[in-house]
Amino acid sequence: MKVFNEFLAKIDNPDQRYRMEEVLSWVNNNFQGLEPVMKWNQPMFTDHGTYIIGFSAAKNHFSVAPERVTMERYLDDIVNAGYDHTKELIRIKWSEPIDYSLLGKIIEFNRMDKAEYTNFWRK
Repeated sequence: MKVFNEFLAKIDNPDQRYRMEEVLSWVNNNFQGLEPVMKWNQPMFTDHGTYIIGFSAAKNHFSVAPERVTMERYLDDIVNAGYDHTKELIRIKWSEPIDYSLLGKIIEFNRMDKAEYTNFWRK
């Protein structure tokens, strides 16, 4: 996952940097075949050239961006996990626990739903 090293180095807070590295490593280790890439200065994972999930870091949280279709599908689970969210992303405070089960469902859904998809983003 050397592709993310420069991104991670820009996270000044060592605890936050470690947490982001932990999440990215979890995705990489648990979803074989996903390609870790940097696009638009953000760490992402793709499958056969199509977007599966992306992440970003902010002062008080990190964001998970699975695309709107997936957000709508898992909105109740996101709310039940207690995460702040928009139509396009989930905000997880650095101090909040990460619901890896939910993250895994989101990634698996995108992989299956976009298995035959040839564009990067959904239209």
